[in-house]
Amino acid sequence: MNPKLIKFLKVSLPLILGVFLIWYLLSSSTPEYRKNLLDNIINANPIWVSTSVVLGIISHLSRAYRWKFILNPLGHSPRLYNSFMAVMIGYLANLGIPRSGEVLRGVTMTTYEKIPFEKVFGTIVSERIVDLIMLIIITLAAGILQTEYLLNFFSDRNINPLYTLGMILILILVGFIGLQILKKSSHKYIIKIRDFGMGLWDGMKSIFTMKKKWAFIFHTVLIWFLYVLMFYVVKFAVPNLSSSSIGVILIAFVVGSFSMSTTNGGIGLFPFPIVVGAVFVFFGFEKSDGEAFGWILWGSQTVINIVIGALSFLFLPILNRDK
Repeated sequence: MNPKLIKFLKVSLPLILGVFLIWYLLSSSTPEYRKNLLDNIINANPIWVSTSVVLGIISHLSRAYRWKFILNPLGHSPRLYNSFMAVMIGYLANLGIPRSGEVLRGVTMTTYEKIPFEKVFGTIVSERIVDLIMLIIITLAAGILQTEYLLNFFSDRNINPLYTLGMILILILVGFIGLQILKKSSHKYIIKIRDFGMGLWDGMKSIFTMKKKWAFIFHTVLIWFLYVLMFYVVKFAVPNLSSSSIGVILIAFVVGSFSMSTTNGGIGLFPFPIVVGAVFVFFGFEKSDGEAFGWILWGSQTVINIVIGALSFLFLPILNRDK
């Protein structure tokens, strides 16, 4: 099969499937449900929606500012506006191809700040590792707060969480063995991969050699606090969800994060509004209220990412025209 066709299908099929799933679920629902969903979205309190948007933008700024702390040990001090616009371009790219934003973000910084790509990409990998740790912490907190509900859920479906943990440990072991093979191989292609990997490692090591570790930690906590708060305030935009606990919001946050990281910006096999809405249904709230929450949050943040990401493409060459 034509490689270009394969690439096109990889990008387009998840989007088409996501749109189909949303259409099917909406079209097969009752007129009363669709009316309630639309009413919740139209009548959402604009103050709380705007507050969520502002919190999201501040978190992006904090992420861009945090980046400088991990780039400093490599001998680079990027301008904040370049870092911010590179981050926003990355978010925009993720709407088309999942995780492509990290690559485009690195390319953008290489282009306008003259930092070797493999090193800047290494810092992005380091950031993602730190962010994964934060997501795991939040997931554990959500699990602790809703232990009874989750244990009943696993028990009803005969799910053993230990199996999942075992699979993760096996994958780590396989990865470690693979690294040992790469280290000892003398094949020319393996050497090229190894050299690229060393450049990545230089970027990743900067997290241990940075001078302002506490500033980096502060911004990491701030970013994820703002993410959760961005979720939390939207519940007040849908009156029937205002009584939902922080535990419910945290689980919705974890599920929503999974949707965003594995799909085209939240629209794919696991559409953000649908899976987040399912969390609220699981905890006894109306489906129309839960999905309205998902649509409001996803829609407002996506619009901002599109607008600022597109403006970043426009302003980056203008602001760097003399460099």
